[in-house]
Amino acid sequence: MAIHKARPYFGYNRMKTALFKEGFVVNHKKVRRLMRELGVSSVIRRKRKYYGRKSSVVFKNVLARDFKSQNPHEKLVTDITYVRIGNEFVYLSVVLDLFNNEIVAWKVSRRNDYVLVKETVNQLDCKGAILHSDQGYQYTSKPYALLLKKKGIEGSHSRRGNCYDNACVESFFSHLKTEKIYLEKPQSLEEAEKMIFDYITFYNNKRFQKKLGNRSPYEYRQAVAA
Repeated sequence: MAIHKARPYFGYNRMKTALFKEGFVVNHKKVRRLMRELGVSSVIRRKRKYYGRKSSVVFKNVLARDFKSQNPHEKLVTDITYVRIGNEFVYLSVVLDLFNNEIVAWKVSRRNDYVLVKETVNQLDCKGAILHSDQGYQYTSKPYALLLKKKGIEGSHSRRGNCYDNACVESFFSHLKTEKIYLEKPQSLEEAEKMIFDYITFYNNKRFQKKLGNRSPYEYRQAVAA
């Protein structure tokens, strides 16, 4: 119950892994049965359908849904989402490294504009990397193309309206909102920034992921480097 209170979004598989990390070896079937008996259920993220085939005239879809990366800072994905604060919204821009799903750059702003994207991308030092995004106006602008050229980064665009082409960063936003924002409901820009900072710190360093061998992005990076 203590794990569920701290992480109410854990289903029985993640609960089993969390228990194992605490020193308890329990079969997943037993975890599922106990959760059912205790009335414990995870917060479910709603899945949406996306459609779209129109390609960008600025950058090709270089990534082409090849989300596997053998090295850090080789393939990066970026996007912007909104975060509600009371009756208003602020905007979060992130860059995620497909090597280990680590958030390597982020910025919060009251404005969803090119400046937000520029201040996020300027945190990167990864010449030769691919940076994939959707076809939002910030990412199809001439200043953005010039920024990537200046930093030696190759741009890549999803097909218009097709979020499957950028599914990894969409998944991160979903986890952030379900596991933090919707539970704590920030009421100011400062509160939102702190919650996002706290979650990204947790996500990068402690949140284990099945595809990383039940390790966090940091743990996976350290293990590969060893």
